[in-house]
Amino acid sequence: MTIAAVRTHRLTAPLHTPFVTALRRTTTVDTLVVEVTDTDGRSGFGEAPQVWQVTGASVDGSEACVRQLLGPMLTGRDPDELNARCAEVQRAVVGNEAAKAALDVALHDLAARRLGVPLVRLLGGTALAVPTDVTLAAGEADDLADAARSRHAEGFDVLKLKVGTDAAGDLDRVRAVRDAVGPAVRIRLDANQGWTPREAVRVIRGIEDAGLDVELVEQPVARWDLDGLAWVSDRVDVPILADEAVFGVRDLVEVIRRRAADMVNVKLAKCGGLHPARTLLDLAVAHGLGTVVGSMMESGIGIGAAASLVAAYGTTAVSDLDAAWWLATSPVDGGIRYEGAQVLLPDAPGLGVASVTEVKIQNAG
Repeated sequence: MTIAAVRTHRLTAPLHTPFVTALRRTTTVDTLVVEVTDTDGRSGFGEAPQVWQVTGASVDGSEACVRQLLGPMLTGRDPDELNARCAEVQRAVVGNEAAKAALDVALHDLAARRLGVPLVRLLGGTALAVPTDVTLAAGEADDLADAARSRHAEGFDVLKLKVGTDAAGDLDRVRAVRDAVGPAVRIRLDANQGWTPREAVRVIRGIEDAGLDVELVEQPVARWDLDGLAWVSDRVDVPILADEAVFGVRDLVEVIRRRAADMVNVKLAKCGGLHPARTLLDLAVAHGLGTVVGSMMESGIGIGAAASLVAAYGTTAVSDLDAAWWLATSPVDGGIRYEGAQVLLPDAPGLGVASVTEVKIQNAG
């Protein structure tokens, strides 16, 4: 039994609400769906989301990597040698983490389908539901307060507030959200590299002094400024979560060495898939760092893989798996679904994805 074909599909799906951060504003999910098919006709799916401002990945670039290099390399190989195939994908090309993640997840999905088990079972777990936070897109204080009330009414009790667009007004934004939802809801902040180290310390200390009870602050400063990240971490009590600063193992080792952060956000499209993500989680736990699994703006394929990882491995804080919740209509038939703040995994082989809706795809061959 061998891999018969590796196909790619371009996909654009609209969001029900604009997604706004300190780095970008988007109204769509733009992603490359990768399909790996064996000689029995089974298919596994993965995706490579386009996020120019975070990973530098584009649909065009990921497609070129898959079609010109990774796909031909895998065709004719044994899909049941999962670790060997995933290792080959990681070694085959420098960078291109999103493309690698798409192949890695598709190979895992196919392996689970061939065994007739959900992906979470292939990863060593049994849970079919995991909690998620929900993001409040960057905006003015009154709008954020309204959004916070709506999300809380829908069952979300962990709110991730996007800040970093205007340091001078961020304290008022956090205060407005806390006043809107009361003390029982957890609030976390994501500055998406939007503050300088001094701004970060000033804003976070202001939040602490005001007793606004923020759970964590994600990536307050530029990804390359590990000295600045460590400087902030040393001067505030709120835990600091490294996100864009950590793509792979070497990045995490440097964060650990410098004591630059208290936690790490592991994302499949940053690190290259499930295979390296497990290494990152193990390394973080071994060194006493807290963990979260997050995502880019992607479909239920990528979120299903990330949620399966959380269900099997666990994290120390509620993970950030709401990306597919933002979709106005799902381009994926089958797979995950949301019920309040829970991501529900299907009790079906692999990711449980039957197909990607044809009307949403520009078939790339």
